[in-house]
Amino acid sequence: MKFASTRLIVHDIKSMVAFYEMVTGLTADWLAPVFAEIVTPSGALAIGAEDTVALWQAGCAEPGRNRTAILEFQVDDIDAAYARLKDKVALVHDMKVMPWGNKTFQFRDPEGTAVSLYMPVTDAARQRFAAR
Repeated sequence: MKFASTRLIVHDIKSMVAFYEMVTGLTADWLAPVFAEIVTPSGALAIGAEDTVALWQAGCAEPGRNRTAILEFQVDDIDAAYARLKDKVALVHDMKVMPWGNKTFQFRDPEGTAVSLYMPVTDAARQRFAAR
């Protein structure tokens, strides 16, 4: 099995796609006016307008309700990413090193989903990611 994507269901797809393009530095592929993907080497961030929910089952997902997941993006230079984004995003926490060896900062997207950018900084963390 291959992990393919995480999908966000959103109220305002244009602003959310623009936000994640700014965060990732990647351009979204618009597959329909109500659906876009930002494809990374390890998977995609899919962004769907709330109108797409009815294609599965009405009410099965609600935009702006997530408080259980954190989207994480590994970067090559966490300090440069922080300098570029710190004044453009709503920070949840400033830069810190987590107990598992990643240097990270966290913010929220325009609809409230938590997003972390991180870089492995300890030897153990770097080895863990090198093995993947």
